[in-house]
Amino acid sequence: MSDTATPARPVSVITTLFVLVLFAVFFLAVRFYYKPATTAAFVATPDNFSKDLEWKSTRELRQKTLVDAQKAEAERAASYSWADQKAGVVRLPIERAMELTVHQYGKKKQ
Repeated sequence: MSDTATPARPVSVITTLFVLVLFAVFFLAVRFYYKPATTAAFVATPDNFSKDLEWKSTRELRQKTLVDAQKAEAERAASYSWADQKAGVVRLPIERAMELTVHQYGKKKQ
């Protein structure tokens, strides 16, 4: 038995070339036939939206809604309130919740 490498079998070479040709055909088909949409995502007029979806009608309303939602979430994250009063679950500011967690689990390690 010799240490020389065996040459590639013709079936392997043909299969490799066939796969490369398939990739090239796919690439060319996508390149020439794919046309991305050029219209905006939200092109409907505000008249076509129901009242609960009116915030989607213009870019300015979407931005205002996002800012309002972020402000409301920041206020909720920084204040005390009931999450579920019947179950006794409260909402704490994040910093206070981290302090309580460290205090609770810090005692268990000692």
